[in-house]
Amino acid sequence: MKAAKVYGAKELRLEEVQKPAVSRPDEVLVKPKFVGICGSDVHLYHGKNPLATLPRVMGHEIVGVVEDFGAEVTGLAAGDHVVIDPIRFCGKCYACRHNMPNVCETLKVFGVHEDGGMREYFTVREKQVLKLDKNLPWEEAVLIEPFTIGANANARGNTGPGDNVLVQGAGPIGIAVLKLAKIRGAAVMVSDIIDEKLQFAKSQGADIIVNTAKVKLEDAVQEWTKGEGVNKVIDAACLTPTLEASFRVVSAAGTVVVLSFSEEFAKIAPLPIVKKQLNVVGSRLQTYQFANVIRLMESGALRGGGLVTHKFPFADIQKALDFIDAHPADVKKALLEF
Repeated sequence: MKAAKVYGAKELRLEEVQKPAVSRPDEVLVKPKFVGICGSDVHLYHGKNPLATLPRVMGHEIVGVVEDFGAEVTGLAAGDHVVIDPIRFCGKCYACRHNMPNVCETLKVFGVHEDGGMREYFTVREKQVLKLDKNLPWEEAVLIEPFTIGANANARGNTGPGDNVLVQGAGPIGIAVLKLAKIRGAAVMVSDIIDEKLQFAKSQGADIIVNTAKVKLEDAVQEWTKGEGVNKVIDAACLTPTLEASFRVVSAAGTVVVLSFSEEFAKIAPLPIVKKQLNVVGSRLQTYQFANVIRLMESGALRGGGLVTHKFPFADIQKALDFIDAHPADVKKALLEF
């Protein structure tokens, strides 16, 4: 079978490897149908993912079909449609005991710390395999994992009715954050510097959009909130300037949610944090969000709405990555099809 493995910055090899077999009683053999190409995959390919280990088969946004399973697997059958929860955790450390397995001290992420889904077959433990309604289209189902990122960011920010929320960045994760914030009843402003992305955000439910290359963010926020500031800021742009801006536009008693993996230092004075008594929280991956997102998608309450813009055969993975590099403004979500 074929597997796509990254050995170094822009060093991708499509290799012939042995097909895996179930070797544990709790394992499931899955044949992928679609794998989404995440921004973190692109960073890994470029050698800029500080958390990844190489060489590595990428891919953590995965939907597929159950082909085989071990003797202790009871909730699945051959042919089931499934989505993969990419995190594996110990269940014993401080983080796990406090319901944050996404930051387990021995956390392993599929496609980051261990080989992921960009291969024709893989095995994974049953507890990471979630069954789907077969009526849910594959191209929608593959968005479940990125939507869990948006769900987790909203949970960390405790967004809800009556909140004015600023989502910085209108890329795929920003759109996921937007959609889940609207489902939770918040009013949402989305900022970006690309008009096409902002218009898409508007079509997906944003109450107001702001191009910060043309309009000062602080002025837009002040006008929208009548001087109060936004109650919640979720920084999905993940840039040092957007992080710094978060503390200028958030209201008193507000919350700033940080998604960035950047190792750059930001200039943030303690005064606004204390004066406004802010909550500043990180949001990594997701914590127990799959069941809710699956329910929302299967019910039709949550849909991609045009988020998937490009599909490539798995054999064309290099072409897909080159296209994303060459046309970043045109690609919302690209998929590999198996």
